Amino acid sequence: MKMDALVKRYNERGLWLEQAEVPAIKEGEALVKIRKTAICGTDVHIYEWNQWAQDTIKTPMIIGHEFVGEIVEIKGNSPVFKVGDLVSGEGHIVCGHCRNCMEGRRHFCPNTKGIGVNRDGIFAEYAAIPLTNLWKCEKDIPEDLYAIFDPLGNATHTALAFPVLGEDVLITGAGPIGVMAAAICKHAGARHVVITNRSDWRLDFAKQVVSGVVTVNTKTTDVKDVMKELGMTEGFGVGLEMSGSTGALNQMIDNMINGGKIALLGLGINGPIAWDKFIFSGLTLQGIYGRKMFDTWRQMSTMIQSGLDVSKIITHRLPYTEFEKGFELMESKKSGKIILDWTK
Repeated sequence: MKMDALVKRYNERGLWLEQAEVPAIKEGEALVKIRKTAICGTDVHIYEWNQWAQDTIKTPMIIGHEFVGEIVEIKGNSPVFKVGDLVSGEGHIVCGHCRNCMEGRRHFCPNTKGIGVNRDGIFAEYAAIPLTNLWKCEKDIPEDLYAIFDPLGNATHTALAFPVLGEDVLITGAGPIGVMAAAICKHAGARHVVITNRSDWRLDFAKQVVSGVVTVNTKTTDVKDVMKELGMTEGFGVGLEMSGSTGALNQMIDNMINGGKIALLGLGINGPIAWDKFIFSGLTLQGIYGRKMFDTWRQMSTMIQSGLDVSKIITHRLPYTEFEKGFELMESKKSGKIILDWTK
C-alpha cells in the first residue's frame, strides 16, 4: 500500500513529494494516520541541507516530527491506546535501559533517537510510532494545538525550568518557541516578561500573541533602560536564552540579579562567554533539551485547559501539497508556526 510522503531524497537543498510504502509496524508500535503536521526549525535545516543536516541525515528519509493523528492499527496489547484514538507524540525515542531512563529521567537518555532525524518521520499520510511515545489527545484542546505540542513542550520545559511566580523574566530570542515561553511565563505568574530580538516583525508578532509582554529591539534599545522604565532596580531573576546567540547570552548575564537562574535552549552559542561575570554573579545555568517525558506534556495540557492561549502562534495552514510555500515562509522569518494539513 502506497502513501504520499515528503522525502529528503537527495543530498541537496529541498524535499520531494513522493509515493512511499505505508510502514509496517513492529511489536509495541501504532500505525498513525496523520492529520496535521507542523514545520520545525530542524526541518528547515534539513530542507536547506546545512552542515548539521549533512552530518546527521541519512538520505533517503521521510522527515518531520510535530504531528497529530489517529491510530488505525496497534501491534501488541496496550492498556492506554486503542484504534480510533486521536494522538500526538514525543519525537525523542529513548533506549529505556540506561541509568537515566531506569531512574525516570528519560529526557536525559544519552541514546536518544529523533523521529524524522534518525528514523523515518511523520511528514506522510501514515507513520509508525512507538506506543511509549504517544500522548492521547483530550477533546477540549484544539487539534491544531496538538500538532505543535512538540515545540510548545520545548517552551514549557525551558520556561518552567525554574520557578517564575513573581519573578522578572528576560527572554532572548522571539522565534515561535521564545514567544510561547513568554506566554507560559505570564500564565505562570511572572511579573515582567521582557523578550528581545533584532527583528521588529518578530517583536510585533510577540505582542500579538502574548498580552502584556515587553519587547526590546536590541539594535536600538538597551535592556538596562527598559529595566529602569519598569522600575526594576537589580536585574532579572530568571533568564531564558532561546536565540542561540553568544551576544544575547552575554547580554543576559549582564542583566541578571546576583544568584539569578538561566535556562538555555538555543543552539549555536560558540563565541566567548562572560564567564567571570557569570561566576562573580553566582548565576545558575541549566541546559534544556526536548521535553520531560511526560511531565511536560501534562503541564502543557493543564495550562491550556486553565487558560493559556498560544493559538495565535499558528499563522498559516496549508495543504501538505503546498509544503514548498510553507518552507519559504519559514525561511522568511516572518511567520509563526505553519500547519500542513494531510486530510485534504
